[in-house]
Amino acid sequence: MADGSVTRRGVMVGAAGGVVFSTPRARADENPPATDAIAVKLRVNGEALHLEIDPRTSLLDALRETAGLTGTKKGCDRGACGACTVHLDDRRIVSCLTLAARCEGKHIRTIEGLSSADRLHPMQAAFVEHDGFQCGYCTPGQIMSAVALVKEGHAGSDGEIREWMSGNICRCGAYPNIVAAIRQAASAEG
Repeated sequence: MADGSVTRRGVMVGAAGGVVFSTPRARADENPPATDAIAVKLRVNGEALHLEIDPRTSLLDALRETAGLTGTKKGCDRGACGACTVHLDDRRIVSCLTLAARCEGKHIRTIEGLSSADRLHPMQAAFVEHDGFQCGYCTPGQIMSAVALVKEGHAGSDGEIREWMSGNICRCGAYPNIVAAIRQAASAEG
């Protein structure tokens, strides 16, 4: 209105504009507060690794990003696909859900530590022989799970192998070849 009177619409527009313009905005150059790095000593594949990591770092990220051991793959980052499977004190775990700082004093074995310098582990050789991989992305996790499965005594039948490997997803669908490879490696060990 031209007479200077206050209207409901004018108050609402002014209030909305005031809220929008008076709300503090985060600047693009601001980072969230950094967490102090901690020193962690991990025993990986028989070697001591001294790492400086954020206390929230997963074992997967410590292995891949800090230690440079990229054989362990990051799949879902939620513990659902098994691509990041490693052995912790001879038990299989998904490393994406395990804090690296909680692994001090424990023995970690990755796919890099499975074979010797001059020959493949029997499970690796069986996967090659039976073409237990296609794209190969899930293969390190599949092999680490398979080695543990045999050691745990869960390779008695194809059904049992499938059940105990169900936490490892192969998007290419190489499951029959994976089961055949595990069966062969299990019979060679037994």
